[in-house]
Amino acid sequence: MRTASWDPMDATPDAPAPRPAPARAPGRTPGDEAAPISEYAALGDGRSVALVSRFGSVDWLCLPAFDSAACFSRLLGTSDHGRWLLTVAHATDVRRRYLDDSFVLETTYTTPTGTAVVVDAMPMADGRADLVRRVECTDGTVEVRHEWVVRFGYGAIEPWVHRLTDDEGEPAIRAVAGPDALLLRGDRLPRPSDHRHRDEFTLAAGEAVDLALTWTPSWEPLPPRLSVPDRLDRTRVLWGLWARSAEYEGSYREAVVRSLLVLRLLTDVETGGIVAAATTSLPEDFGGERNWDYRYCWLRDAAMTLEALLEHGYREEATAWRDWLLRAVAGDPADLQIMYRVDGGRDLPERTLDHLPGYAGSRPVRVGNAAVGQVQNDVLGEVMCALELARQSGLPDSADSWSLQRHLVEELLTHWRDPDRGIWEVRGDPQHFTHSKVMSWAAVDRAVQAVEVHGLDGPVERWRAARDEIHADVLAHGWDEERGTFVQAYGAKHTDAALLQILQVGFLPPDDPRLRSTVAAVRADLEIAPGLLRRYPTSRTDDGLQGGEHAFLACSFWLADALARLDDVDESTALLDDLTALANDVGLLAEQYDPTGRRMAGNVPQALSHLALVRAVHSHDLALERAGLRHRVGRG
Repeated sequence: MRTASWDPMDATPDAPAPRPAPARAPGRTPGDEAAPISEYAALGDGRSVALVSRFGSVDWLCLPAFDSAACFSRLLGTSDHGRWLLTVAHATDVRRRYLDDSFVLETTYTTPTGTAVVVDAMPMADGRADLVRRVECTDGTVEVRHEWVVRFGYGAIEPWVHRLTDDEGEPAIRAVAGPDALLLRGDRLPRPSDHRHRDEFTLAAGEAVDLALTWTPSWEPLPPRLSVPDRLDRTRVLWGLWARSAEYEGSYREAVVRSLLVLRLLTDVETGGIVAAATTSLPEDFGGERNWDYRYCWLRDAAMTLEALLEHGYREEATAWRDWLLRAVAGDPADLQIMYRVDGGRDLPERTLDHLPGYAGSRPVRVGNAAVGQVQNDVLGEVMCALELARQSGLPDSADSWSLQRHLVEELLTHWRDPDRGIWEVRGDPQHFTHSKVMSWAAVDRAVQAVEVHGLDGPVERWRAARDEIHADVLAHGWDEERGTFVQAYGAKHTDAALLQILQVGFLPPDDPRLRSTVAAVRADLEIAPGLLRRYPTSRTDDGLQGGEHAFLACSFWLADALARLDDVDESTALLDDLTALANDVGLLAEQYDPTGRRMAGNVPQALSHLALVRAVHSHDLALERAGLRHRVGRG
């Protein structure tokens, strides 16, 4: 664990940038930027996620939903854009963990004069949008520092803040702006100071302070006060009950269970929608423009999440997501989008927040996502693969769900030959991406299986013919005989890490030599450190953007998955040992990893990284069984 001694009221370690940062935004003070991405832990209640730094600063929180405007936006700016700090001064050692299999975070601060523990959580199962915090001195004395800075509208709106007495006769602080209100209650409240609220106090052994933050619509009455210790305990128990229902006793259990918990964290408890990540605009290229909003439901990512959950027995979540899918895509199949809002809404206009300086100077800061309007022909393949796995897991199709699948497959057959933007959502010209064609094949293949294996009704002869046609087209145009590999797009000479999914969907039998040679070519083209792959060569792929990016963690886990499917057990084990070790101290993964700077990059926590971990370990365990090595489980 890191040892540190510094003043968290004044500064937080900044993520180093390999290039000069753009000019500072007005009012930005050096040393007031967000922490390194790996320094954040996540809290969540099934509706939203908060990010809290190692030193107790809640630097990102959108309430009441994943895609609501943030009220704490220091992650993309400075403390002037909102944060909630509760920390212990003069700490010489800081250690943190999640209590059991939960998202109740415990941080232990050791100082020259004493020790204190801060416990944070977003309570579950009571229908409120709250964040609760408890600081307790366990030994000697400690100095606690508290700062509460509310800025609605992603840090743009300073609210009207006033003190009041609640219905129980206890003091509270309420911040109001437009439709939003935040209520802070607790045993000791901060005082106003220069457009923020601050407090410093000393605790002795056995003393504790409880604090609770509640979001409400500004027109509603104050909600009742609830016990912080009781809510912390209940939230820990509820997460633990969910985790214990996982049907898993295999290798890398700690990493797998934490990853499954992350997938549940990113699943909306009301709608069943699954968001891709909890954040927006954490950069893929520090100081660059590759900054995207991932707080939405990509059909592709959600479908693969569903597969990871189903393989571990979570049928209830599968049912909820299928029902979400039916509602979200209802209507003309030609209007299918690649992503939707958590509630199934279709409107995700992309805009920039020019008042925010961006993480490590990475601009623009974006909300919304213009990729919503792209054609990506691979998407239905992932959806159909997930729904086929659901059938295999004993989840029968309803008449509506099968009717939807039939119509979507028929629509795909009218345009699979067209170029598209592909899995990586390139903003250059559409191309005939090999991966998109393979996943189009997978969509039709799963429709055929639904008829042949599960007895559902459909034009199976026509579908078989279409499946064969797509298969032949890929072999004729997506394979480069000279290099001995499948290539990124028809006519290209280079590869793409998405080609590793060819092994996952059964496009060729596992002993086909073209699979092994493609894996080797992908590694030769894209491996920048042992086991760490870029998605594609940015110098040879017209993605419409400047700059480069780092290793994409999902692709790196796909490599481990591919090696396991090829029965390269030793290589798969070594890779999984290295990749699982990249998670931060509480087991979270971002989108990308920079092996040179040894830092995470991109949005966090990232569903695609965690689901790829879960599925790679699943393939690894099956490979161990085939090799008769079930008890050789690697680290974790």
